[in-house]
Amino acid sequence: MKKISLLCALLVPFSVFADDVDLEGKELILNIRRIGLDLSKTQVNHSSEYSNSPISALNTDSQEFIKGVFDTALEYKHNRFSWDNSLFMEYGKTTLRPTNGPTTTNESADKILLSSNLSYACWDFDSFKLGPMARVSYETEFEPANNTDNRLKILRAFGGLSLFDSPIIKSLYVAGVYEYDFTYPHDQVSKLAAELGWRLEYDVREGVRLSTDGYYREYLDYSRDVGTNLKRDLSVTARMDTNLWGAFTMGPYVQYRLAKAREAEHYGSNLILGISFNYITKFGLK
Repeated sequence: MKKISLLCALLVPFSVFADDVDLEGKELILNIRRIGLDLSKTQVNHSSEYSNSPISALNTDSQEFIKGVFDTALEYKHNRFSWDNSLFMEYGKTTLRPTNGPTTTNESADKILLSSNLSYACWDFDSFKLGPMARVSYETEFEPANNTDNRLKILRAFGGLSLFDSPIIKSLYVAGVYEYDFTYPHDQVSKLAAELGWRLEYDVREGVRLSTDGYYREYLDYSRDVGTNLKRDLSVTARMDTNLWGAFTMGPYVQYRLAKAREAEHYGSNLILGISFNYITKFGLK
């Protein structure tokens, strides 16, 4: 009952402004943010302290690998409302077969994120919009980490303030977060957190774009104490895309994950450097 009440509270700001919506200015876009392959090298620190963590990026080994990425969103805009439903997937796996040793497999990237985001522009300036936002998301993975049955499963509800629809600032928000983690069947945990997130794009020149997205999340409260619960979590991705032909691009990228678990003495980190080959385009559906 508390979960339902919280979700309703997050959506209250939008019901207040519902009468402002008219029948003009509708826009529906399929935004293929990127479908691509990343040739990467990752450097992981303190992975031994995160051997029990369900987060693959923190318990893997330093290595070179190829990662596939699928990031797309269905974006709907109507008057002051902006609503997008996105699907992000990435997977990178390396199998080592040494001559005088056992075969080992590491997942350096394994993530599925379904998200629905609703924003309302209380203030509509020339170059950006500002107003309340609400989001729900579900995060999981293709395969459980550490060869166990504990597949990452997290539901999140966000409520906060967002700056969006700028030529550069696609989304910049600060929000309160309710998180329900049911990765472990007998250790289901409810958490409260504060989060700062962003998605930025800048056209350096024609055919060359610099983009970055990420978040910083600070956990404030837990329903129960589980050692693998994170205290804070930072994720940053930056990429430069240069057009090769049509919607196909290539460029360098960097991805960084830094997190601190309650049971760990040190921060766990994962730094990935690589070259990214992508297909990026948009389709107007209405």
